[in-house]
Amino acid sequence: MLKADLHIHTEYSPDCNTPLARIIGRCLEVGINCIAISDHNTIEGALKMQDIAPFTVIVAEEILTPHGEIMGMFLKESIPGGLSVAETISRIRTQEGLVAIPHPFDRFRQSALNVDITRRLAEQGEIDVIEVFNSRTPLYRSSARAERFARKYGIPGSAGSDAHTVQAIGNAYVEMPEFNGCQDFPSALARGTVFGHRTNPFVHINSVLARLKSKL
Repeated sequence: MLKADLHIHTEYSPDCNTPLARIIGRCLEVGINCIAISDHNTIEGALKMQDIAPFTVIVAEEILTPHGEIMGMFLKESIPGGLSVAETISRIRTQEGLVAIPHPFDRFRQSALNVDITRRLAEQGEIDVIEVFNSRTPLYRSSARAERFARKYGIPGSAGSDAHTVQAIGNAYVEMPEFNGCQDFPSALARGTVFGHRTNPFVHINSVLARLKSKL
């Protein structure tokens, strides 16, 4: 079985300072043996992690559209931010990747994808994975709503720490069967079980400081 943290950031995100080697060390320490590296608007760090990590690494990316973030999973090339929702999804599909929705229904997060758009995408069958537990989402009712949404539309639910610090890695994960590539992933995920707890909200201060350092 895999213990998969499916939402982790690295120093390649502007709001994170965590080196790749420290992520590997922390994963080995807490027993995480599958991760999705999902930096903002780049897969550079994910590709490098895939080369050096002794466990499964999914190349992912959080892509900011004008209406909120969409995560592409199993990508081969970075997708720029600022594109429309439709164009972003089209570019994910062109790479034969999966369309995932991170931190849905989180009213405190400006980057959460618009609720009406999320619903429309689900009705159109455009969502392959939806994050039902994100450790940085402060309200349990947001996660509960995501779980109900996933069940209603038959979408496999993922979980991730959304770690921007090394200590947060493993705060949320899915215990799931091993999978053989992108096409096999959703069915394996659907058979998984979500575990996790909330990350201390003061961790957001680290992201703010990292973003300021990046700008400087």
